[in-house]
Amino acid sequence: MKRLPLIGVLCVSAVFGLAACSDNKDENAAEEQATQAAADLCTDLNALKADNAKLKALNPSSATKDQVKDAYDAVQKDWSNVKENLTKMKQAQQEAVKDAAENLKKGYEALPGDTTGKDALTKLQPQIQKLDEASTDASTGLKC
Repeated sequence: MKRLPLIGVLCVSAVFGLAACSDNKDENAAEEQATQAAADLCTDLNALKADNAKLKALNPSSATKDQVKDAYDAVQKDWSNVKENLTKMKQAQQEAVKDAAENLKKGYEALPGDTTGKDALTKLQPQIQKLDEASTDASTGLKC
């Protein structure tokens, strides 16, 4: 009969021990997911910065409207990817990148249909610059 209480104590200890290990695994998994999400966001921000730099680097005197559109479309695709992980950024950085990307979109969409590449780049330069600054600040804040 002395074995029964001893076995009971061992079973309870085992259950609590397993529960403690389980919580630790959940915490580790959550940390790994957060780390992966931050890495994904850094990758997406770097792509956004790179494509925005390509848009910014287009030569206004020789860029065609199609070249501007292709570069703009690449920036919008990158922005879409960044939005998926936006919650990993600080609130101020979220707003700055979001506002800059949306302002670029509004500026591009407001261009008349017959706008030349030169005129498009000239009109979009302030929005392109703001997006560059906001995405650089966000990358720095995330230590990308």
